[in-house]
Amino acid sequence: MDRTTRRAALALSATLALAAPLVVAGSAHAVSTTDRPSPAVTVPDVPDTVSAMVADAAREARADVAANRTLAQGPKAPTGTQLDAAVDALVADGATAVTARVEKRAKTWSGAAGTRERDGHAPAKPRDRFRVASNTKPMIAALVMQEVEKGTWTLDTPVEDVLPGVMPAGVTIEQLLSHRSGAPTATDWILTSRVTDLSSYDEFFEVMGQEVTPADHIEALQSAPWMNEPGEGFSYSNAGYVVLGMMLEEVTGRSVERLLQHRVFAPAGMWQSAYPDEPGTRGPFLHESAYTGPAGQGWYDLDHFDPSLFDAAGAATSTTEDLADFTEALVTGRLVGAGTTADMLEPRTVGQEAFPDYGLGVYRLPDPCVPGGWLYGHDGASFGTISVNLTSPDGERQVSLGITGRDVAYPVLTEEPLYDFNELLVGMMRATC
Repeated sequence: MDRTTRRAALALSATLALAAPLVVAGSAHAVSTTDRPSPAVTVPDVPDTVSAMVADAAREARADVAANRTLAQGPKAPTGTQLDAAVDALVADGATAVTARVEKRAKTWSGAAGTRERDGHAPAKPRDRFRVASNTKPMIAALVMQEVEKGTWTLDTPVEDVLPGVMPAGVTIEQLLSHRSGAPTATDWILTSRVTDLSSYDEFFEVMGQEVTPADHIEALQSAPWMNEPGEGFSYSNAGYVVLGMMLEEVTGRSVERLLQHRVFAPAGMWQSAYPDEPGTRGPFLHESAYTGPAGQGWYDLDHFDPSLFDAAGAATSTTEDLADFTEALVTGRLVGAGTTADMLEPRTVGQEAFPDYGLGVYRLPDPCVPGGWLYGHDGASFGTISVNLTSPDGERQVSLGITGRDVAYPVLTEEPLYDFNELLVGMMRATC
């Protein structure tokens, strides 16, 4: 879709928008109205799944290192051989492919296992690309903060000033970046509105291949119930970042794809990263597939998936090396100034039970290597891929991970996941010490 068409769709949707008052759901995890049945498959990026697992791994890694210090043995970091074995174990347990990377100052370990396609024979390689899902959000946040540095807007700028009629009055840029706007995630609403039989796995996965326009995103944003009043609490929202992408295009006159290429990918040295807007892949790629659990319909391959469903909230593709380069560039001043970086890393919401402390497009986790210190980054979960990307605040240590073949039945339909990446991620974090 070209920029003229996007603007027309945006204007039409805004004209029809906000006829109804703001609806606030009663539950912090509400995602649909009470008269709308739940889909057969849960929507990814729910705060109490992947993010909680990453946070658990960080706490376990810190406890392991602390125990070693108490025994006066020093923090014993896993060897590359041990990390290789943990990668292999994930594939043996059911993951399609795993690619992982640890950077510790001048030392680097990388590993991969599995196959690029679920039923294929080409082996996964450490530099293969994959869909990073919500690891797109810190990249979008960097673009937004570049505009703040330019004076285009401030964190207090209302969305209404840039995109009239799209969101309720008073929702600010800072609230969107920090997931404190109260906006619904909306991804689920788009999918379920296109499915006639919400118990059909076949239909649910089929509609993932349909294009989602800016007007569709805005319609979902304004149809789904909001989680809370703006500014009153944390509620993870893909829709909020989709709107930030629209705002960036509105004020710059350039597409999000071009903005990322010129203002994030190039300065960070992310030469294998992209922002696709239609289905399909190019070159060496870890293809997505979704496992629906014992009570479901087995595996679904997702090569038809249209990234416009996630848009600026999660459409990027990358590699573990590029993800590490991104977080290093972010915290060392190559993308935004030091003061802006500090602002992004400063949490706006802390002490949550099901989600790490969250700043502006970045969250923090306990640093196992530095007592009282923090690692910063994000995770991502599409229907077929899990990604994790973390860095130390000085940019000297990075952990990045990509896993394809996702169990989408866990934790709603099954109590145990097909595989558990905890052992690998704990080892990777400890290896940075």
